[in-house]
Amino acid sequence: MAEEPPPIAQIPVDLFVSRKRSGLTRGALTFRDSSDNVVFSVADRPSSKLLLDRTGLPLVSIARNPNGVWSGSRENGGEAKDLIFTAEKRLHRPRSRKEVDVVFVGGCEFQIRGSPFQRSCTVYQGDSVVAQTSLLYKLGKVLVGRRRFRLTIFPGFVDHTLVVALVLVFFGGRI
Repeated sequence: MAEEPPPIAQIPVDLFVSRKRSGLTRGALTFRDSSDNVVFSVADRPSSKLLLDRTGLPLVSIARNPNGVWSGSRENGGEAKDLIFTAEKRLHRPRSRKEVDVVFVGGCEFQIRGSPFQRSCTVYQGDSVVAQTSLLYKLGKVLVGRRRFRLTIFPGFVDHTLVVALVLVFFGGRI
């Protein structure tokens, strides 16, 4: 009898995205869990962004090509290898709505729709919602900074690394 695959989590996973700044220099972009543990971080490179795991090992290199198409590749020994996906902006109206079409190497297609200015987007696979971002709101606070927001990954999609990479593409590497 064949072993069954491990069950997929039945509850959404929240990651809190923030860029902490110290002084006038740009801070590190991190994705933290509800216990404030770093799950992913992002390193800026001259021509791309590098998504790192909690131990600092490179996972995905995200680069914007000269023709405006983004590409995500597996990182292997300091070089981007094995193309994972390509993403192209389809619609953009400043400060309002933006849509990105993502095609994975295996042929799977995703769409990302939302507003970068409001730090909100939704990742779709067909008609299913895979993930969603939203600003954090605190009681009693009227003005909330946009440097910290939430990424909710819904049950059913296993690879959180790819969801984080897609969110980075949507925001154009500028969070």
